Amino acid sequence: MATQREEDAAEYLKKHNIIELLDNLSCMLFFHRPDKPREFLIEQLEQLKISQQTGMKGPNLFNNANLDAVFGILDPTNQKHITFAQYKQALMTLGIKDINECPDGANEDRISHETFRTEAMQGLLRCSATYEQL
Repeated sequence: MATQREEDAAEYLKKHNIIELLDNLSCMLFFHRPDKPREFLIEQLEQLKISQQTGMKGPNLFNNANLDAVFGILDPTNQKHITFAQYKQALMTLGIKDINECPDGANEDRISHETFRTEAMQGLLRCSATYEQL
C-alpha cells in the first residue's frame, strides 16, 4: 500500500502532466540529438509556454509529411480514403487518446486523407500540450 507521501507525489505528477511533459521532451531530445541538449530543452519549454499563452502550435515530432506517409501505408491502392477502423487504430498508434469518434466520413466508413491529416494533427497537438489548460 502506498504511503500518503507517495499518493501525494503521484497526484502532483498527474495534475501537472509531468510524465507526459518529460516523455515529450525526451522524445524530442532523442529524435533531434542536439549538440547542446540543455539549450534545446530550454527552447522547447519556451515554445511550449508560448503555445500555452497564444494557442499557437507547440513542439511536436510529427508534421504533415509524416501523416501523409502513415495514410499512404493505410491506403496502398490509393483509393484516397481509409476505413474508420484504420483511422482509429492509426491515431491510437500515434499515441492519440481522445479520438474524434465522428469525423467527416465516419458514417460512410470512408475517412478522407484530409480528414485523417486534420484529426491526427489536432490530436497530436492536444497530446503535446502538456501544460495545464488555462
